[in-house]
Amino acid sequence: MVILTAAVIVVGVLCLTDLLLTFGVVRRLREHTTMIGKLRGHDMPVIGTGVGEAPGPFTALSTDGELLSGPQGLRVAGFFSSSCSICPERVPLFVDYLRGSRIERDRAIAVVIGSGDEPPPYLDRLAQVARVCVEQDDGELAEAFKVTGYPAFCLLDEAGKVLAAGYDPAALPKLAAA
Repeated sequence: MVILTAAVIVVGVLCLTDLLLTFGVVRRLREHTTMIGKLRGHDMPVIGTGVGEAPGPFTALSTDGELLSGPQGLRVAGFFSSSCSICPERVPLFVDYLRGSRIERDRAIAVVIGSGDEPPPYLDRLAQVARVCVEQDDGELAEAFKVTGYPAFCLLDEAGKVLAAGYDPAALPKLAAA
């Protein structure tokens, strides 16, 4: 009987120790979740061109064969990568943002970074609401906006300066087309 009582006490102490360790692990996981959320949020910009600054000059050829140059007249820019796992999820949000804000197609640009071997399936969807450009890594448009991660979205004012930027188009302010 004494051995059985001692065994129950030892098992009870082991279970309490395990429970305390589990609470510690859960607390650390919550801290890490908060840190990752901050890195994905506005604490780590995906567009290096700061608010109030204009993107650098650029010239690019759209998939329609139209030559685009400079940020003049541009209101919204979206950057996607063909190797990005969440970019396909953001495409419908970007399309909805442009339609909801009534941004005209010629005032929006969607840039897809990746190889031209096999274009992503969402190019046609983007082409309905924006002029689409496909370029390689470190292309001229990504350099002009100083893109540091994908997806990235940028709202510009009438003068071509950045009003807001982020990795989620739903976080951008809604504007009506001028």
